[in-house]
Amino acid sequence: MKVLIINGPNLNLLGTREPEIYGSISMEEYLEKLKSEFPSYELGYYQSNIEGELINRLQEDNFDAVVINPGAFTHYSYAIADCLKNIQKPKIEVHISNIYKREEFRQKSVTATYTDAVLSGFGLQGYRLALLSF
Repeated sequence: MKVLIINGPNLNLLGTREPEIYGSISMEEYLEKLKSEFPSYELGYYQSNIEGELINRLQEDNFDAVVINPGAFTHYSYAIADCLKNIQKPKIEVHISNIYKREEFRQKSVTATYTDAVLSGFGLQGYRLALLSF
C-alpha cells in the first residue's frame, strides 16, 4: 500500500517550532521511524507552505491512502476541502496538538468533513495511529 503523508504550512519546522506543543523531533526523523515500523507500506511524504502546491500533490493521485495535516489551512481552506472531497481513497486528518484546547479559530476544521477520521492531540503518534487504521 502506498500512503501519502502530506503536511501543510510550518510543519517543516517540526522539532524547532514551539516544542512544548509540537515536540522536539523533526518530521524527517519521525518519518524514518514510521518507515521502519511499517515496512510493508510505501510511505511518501510531501510538505508545502503553499496551498496550491498541496492541492497539486493530492491531485497527482499516485497513492492508495492519505494522511493529511493541513496545518493552518485546516481552518479556512475550502480549496483543500474540495480537493479532499474528490479523492475516493482512505483519508485521515491528523493534528499534532489538540485543536479543541487551542484558540477558538483553531477549533474548526473545514477539511475534516471530507476525511474518514480525525486524530487530534496525540502528538506525532497521530501519524502512526492513522497508519494503523489502513
